[in-house]
Amino acid sequence: MAKKPPSNSTPRITNRRAHHDYHFVENLEVGIVLSGSEVKSVRNGQVSLGQGYARVETNGLYLYDVDIALYPHAGPNQHNPKRRRKLLAHKHQIAHLADCTTSKGITLIPVAMYFVRGHAKLEVAVASGKRSYDKRQVIKKRETDREMRRAMTRKVI
Repeated sequence: MAKKPPSNSTPRITNRRAHHDYHFVENLEVGIVLSGSEVKSVRNGQVSLGQGYARVETNGLYLYDVDIALYPHAGPNQHNPKRRRKLLAHKHQIAHLADCTTSKGITLIPVAMYFVRGHAKLEVAVASGKRSYDKRQVIKKRETDREMRRAMTRKVI
């Protein structure tokens, strides 16, 4: 009997607003330390990465202001939804991120959260903020591309 492909029942939570607000320099996949009720909430897709950011500190890499909703069936063992969470990366990766973020206007932002073989992973991007005119240019280019595609698909009579 043939094996069924594994069902991807856990969602990939993305920070869609980040692509609009930042220019990405590089991405890095890191692990994240979660408690039991947090894992259940992440598997349910109840995570908000919109306001989150990461910071390199003296004793490691930490994630701030990511809201993981309370899991209703956890009872008295609930977690703090906006607590500081430790990110897992190699020492040389953390040192590289620390070097990247020393310049002004560069920050670490969470882009996506997902599971790989049962382990929670977070994609962190080294990013610089976009100016308002950059955002307008991107919107204008997207609209002109859409109009060109529409014009190409119209039938000529």
